[in-house]
Amino acid sequence: MSREPALDLVQITDPHDVTPELRRELIDCWIAVTNSGGAAGFPFPPVGDHDVAPVADNIVGRLNPQQSRLLVARAGGVLAGWVVFNRAPYRLVGHWGTVHHLQTHPDWRGRGIGAALVHELRKIARDELGLEQLHLAARGGEGLEDFYGRLGWREIGRWPGALRLAPDDTRDEVLMVLAPL
Repeated sequence: MSREPALDLVQITDPHDVTPELRRELIDCWIAVTNSGGAAGFPFPPVGDHDVAPVADNIVGRLNPQQSRLLVARAGGVLAGWVVFNRAPYRLVGHWGTVHHLQTHPDWRGRGIGAALVHELRKIARDELGLEQLHLAARGGEGLEDFYGRLGWREIGRWPGALRLAPDDTRDEVLMVLAPL
């Protein structure tokens, strides 16, 4: 009977803490997720380094303990998934944050990695940043509403037909909130 490796969740708040090796793993994960059909920010596979690397570098470059955090999940020393969340710098909306690019590497799907990232993200947002709620926008038609719903998120609206993946494939963008944290 094989045993799953322990999951290690690591929070990163400084761009300098993203090593070249971790940068490569983040990019490779994002490429694998997108090219396997995952809805993680690049809607038109296939993608490669030239698509993903500049966006990943932008995300890493904006890391800041007060406004933007990266949470990575490692299993057996291997990057199994990651997520980013941001807090707006404006007082009017300073009580909530936005979740972006939650993804689990295809080799690790179905093992609770995404749920573990969301649970940890919730604790960090509440306990470290003092946030009261988290928001996200998800691509409709992918089952993401059900995934997030099982984790306590609720749908608060939709932008009907907001996402056109192909001439015959237009999807809603689903707006969700997790509150209270």
